[in-house]
Amino acid sequence: MVPEPPPLPALTRAEGELVDAYLAVVDLLGKINPSRSTHTYGALRAAQALVGRAEALREALALMHARGESEVHADTLARALRVLDGERRAGRVTLPRT
Repeated sequence: MVPEPPPLPALTRAEGELVDAYLAVVDLLGKINPSRSTHTYGALRAAQALVGRAEALREALALMHARGESEVHADTLARALRVLDGERRAGRVTLPRT
C-alpha cells in the first residue's frame, strides 16, 4: 500500500493558483529540457503551451498583489509544492546526473 500523502497546507485561492501555475510551468520546462526530451515535436508543443501557463502564473501573482497579499509565505508554499510532488517535477528541469 502506498502511504497517504500529507494534507496540503491552508492556502488562499490565489496561492493555490500560484502553486498550480508554477508547477504547470515546471512540467512544461521539463518537457522542453533538451537534455531529457527525445522528440522535437513534443518539446515544440510544450514551448507553445508555456506562454499561456506563464500568463496564468503572472495573473496569479497579480491577483495576490491586488488582494493585498504582499508577502509570499515561502515555507507554506514549499510544503504545498512538496505534497504535489514538486521536487520530482522540478528535477526534470535540471541536467541529468551522469
